[in-house]
Amino acid sequence: MNYVIIGGDAAGMSAAMQIVRHDPTASVTTLEMGDDYSYAQCGLPYLIGGLIDDPDQLVARTVETFRRKYKIDARTRHEVTGIDPTARRVFGEHFDLTYDKLLIATGARPFLPSWEGKSLDGVHTLKTIPDARRLLRELKQDVDNVVIIGGGYIGLEMAENFAARGKQVTIVERNSQLATIFDPDLAEHIHAEAEKNGIKLVFDQEVQALGGTKRVEEVVTDKQTLPADLVLVAIGVRPNTDFVKGSGIELSENGAIKVNAFMETNLASIYAAGDCATQYHRIKERDDYIPLGTHANKQGRIAGINMSGRPRSFKGIVGTSIVKFFSLTLGRTGLSKREAEQHGIPYQAVTAELPQHASYYPGAEKLLIRLLYQPNTGQLLGAQLFGRDGVDKRLDVLATALYHGMTMQELEDLDLAYAPPYNGVWDPVQQTARRK
Repeated sequence: MNYVIIGGDAAGMSAAMQIVRHDPTASVTTLEMGDDYSYAQCGLPYLIGGLIDDPDQLVARTVETFRRKYKIDARTRHEVTGIDPTARRVFGEHFDLTYDKLLIATGARPFLPSWEGKSLDGVHTLKTIPDARRLLRELKQDVDNVVIIGGGYIGLEMAENFAARGKQVTIVERNSQLATIFDPDLAEHIHAEAEKNGIKLVFDQEVQALGGTKRVEEVVTDKQTLPADLVLVAIGVRPNTDFVKGSGIELSENGAIKVNAFMETNLASIYAAGDCATQYHRIKERDDYIPLGTHANKQGRIAGINMSGRPRSFKGIVGTSIVKFFSLTLGRTGLSKREAEQHGIPYQAVTAELPQHASYYPGAEKLLIRLLYQPNTGQLLGAQLFGRDGVDKRLDVLATALYHGMTMQELEDLDLAYAPPYNGVWDPVQQTARRK
């Protein structure tokens, strides 16, 4: 069986490893448009901030490892420009390959609007190791004022890491809050943390142009002009699927490839996984697009298992994510109020601020928890958590509860770990659930 995989990162190589393990006679070719395979994109901000010394620390397996140890024909600088599903072939500028089964795992690219000045030196996006290397080179120059356009997760992480390098950081956000995946009133805690750490926040302003001669010198919004020695654009990503248009592969509105639970597209023998594909959302009960490394690795694994003839379905996502922002940890899973309203899902919410462990034990910190639930059944719909310690533990409990459709009462019944350094006799999640 001749397998071709387009994309050499999380989804693509997770699939490739499953095919190698389950089909010993497989011929596997992977096509990567860049030079780097299997690297941790989520670690790039910490490389910029200096917590990670060397980009090579972010590489899980090198190209040579895939070639020599796993006998995968792992190719670099092979950008696929088209697919012919009838002839079962993929092609690029210097190559033309046939396949029995094909996986599209091309990920996503940062979105950069057609602003005047977007090509000036000093204007960056961050998605790949080469992106990070360019940023690191420029930060060694005379860079003081950094403007980040976009207040999502990447914007927050990069604000912290630019600040760690002693830069003056401004975040420009078109909305009235940072991190719009959280409820607006809760986002005020993020704003306070930003301002406490010297981050300037600019809300409700649209960037219209980037100014300068050869190098960027300013960011022009619809209300003011901000000085900038370096600009990072972090306003979201778009699926890398332009090359499949006209092939007959069905796409969603945003360009992500539609897949079923087995990672199959609408065309025979063609699969898709990761940031270029849709993900089924268990709470919304519909396809969604939430591009995260966790989903990419799972979908890639499922795709590889199915391609090698062992049917297994992808069970979907519940929208879980977490981010560190200075001393604050932000976590969420399921639906926010805005999402519930957008999808016409009735909800009620309960919010509590409680110590993350026994209040008498030294070091107790407040943990803010908001739970959304279905009014009639009590079924959990979503959760948002803010705190300095203990967020990750509770977030994963709530994500598991969401996955299994648990109710608020069933949260109370959980047998959770207790000792004074770690918890109270009633976990904060359970205490919050009891307040509904």
